[in-house]
Amino acid sequence: MSFHERFGDLRGRALWVVFGCLVCQLGLGFGYVTAPLLKDITVSLDISRSVWSSAGSARIWVISLASPVLGLMLVRFGARPILVVASLMLAPAFFWFSIMNHVWELVGANVLLGFVLLGFGDVTLGAVVTTWIARGRGLALGVVYTGSNLAGVILPPLVTYFAARGSWRHALLYVGIGGTLLILPFAARVVRERGAGGAMEAVSISASNLGHQADLDLGAALKTRSFWVLGFALAGFFFYMIGILEHFIASLTDSGLSRVNAAGYFSAAIGMGLVSKVLMGAVADRISSRPAILIDFGLLALSSGVLLFVPERPFLQVFVVLFGFSYAARDVVYPLVIAECFGVRYLAAIYGALMVVLAPAGTLGGVFAGFCFDRFGSYDVAFQTFAIVNVLVFGSLFLLRPEKELVHG
Repeated sequence: MSFHERFGDLRGRALWVVFGCLVCQLGLGFGYVTAPLLKDITVSLDISRSVWSSAGSARIWVISLASPVLGLMLVRFGARPILVVASLMLAPAFFWFSIMNHVWELVGANVLLGFVLLGFGDVTLGAVVTTWIARGRGLALGVVYTGSNLAGVILPPLVTYFAARGSWRHALLYVGIGGTLLILPFAARVVRERGAGGAMEAVSISASNLGHQADLDLGAALKTRSFWVLGFALAGFFFYMIGILEHFIASLTDSGLSRVNAAGYFSAAIGMGLVSKVLMGAVADRISSRPAILIDFGLLALSSGVLLFVPERPFLQVFVVLFGFSYAARDVVYPLVIAECFGVRYLAAIYGALMVVLAPAGTLGGVFAGFCFDRFGSYDVAFQTFAIVNVLVFGSLFLLRPEKELVHG
């Protein structure tokens, strides 16, 4: 098998851009930094876990409400200015976290972090990759999206280490400054749209990368069944994911695990994305993305069933593998199934519109889990609800279909 057959368009300038996107995607992993410090910060600010989650939902609302605008900005201005601004905002966001003393400051810091995460998110970098890579697109997206998981593996133990030997305030300050210094050069110099600065001559890519006239725009996508199925699936996903990411470490320490061990399991779950994103991307290149998303969300639903038996071993280890693999792989298969249903020409705008569900669903997931703990003294009710929602989402995905073929067929 030749290099082109194995790796598709991952060569020349395109390969360098994909690597730059990978480094920029590390910025999205900074969203994992505050979870290991939940107990430190709530004690320091004298707030409950439900208040913590409510304040944290500010970043979710920013990402959700601004995503449609981001999609339009990507079409008009490209990804580079967005990534540069996000890089420059990273250090100030964590500086604000490091000096906060009141709930309103926690909300403000989360708002600023929300804009940072939005800039480094899947919509921005996915839009760049899909225009550079046609053959091997799933693999390329998988490689790029491992950036957030790589940061998620490194940062929680690192911030826990700094907090144990100093303070949580110093820990947040250090990681914020380091993030800006690392990512900014790649955002400013490496990532660029296909064709910018003469880059079109660097690699031969078919016109299908930029889409086809038959691709559905946002207005047409809104009239299809698959758009609303994908919206429901994304809402259920964020409801579960945010609830777990915000409260998983706390739930383990509540059961008697040390914070170091709990952070280790958390990092291990995130680290599974280093495998799942590349693997599911390669699988999706060989099968339709619709079967790929069914596999992924099936594993996600299974993880929520196993969660009911955590922290008992070996259920804890099984959950870490299943949840870590499936929640991370969603980043890859979801934009691929959008492209299969509607085409790639308007992918950024459609994906941005779908991300609106992040705000209500993600907020509800985190706050609901915190409320259940505050009210019942455990997360049992929250975890049972997560399992039911995941089963419903999995069933809905069987209704997906190639809408652009049906419209123009």
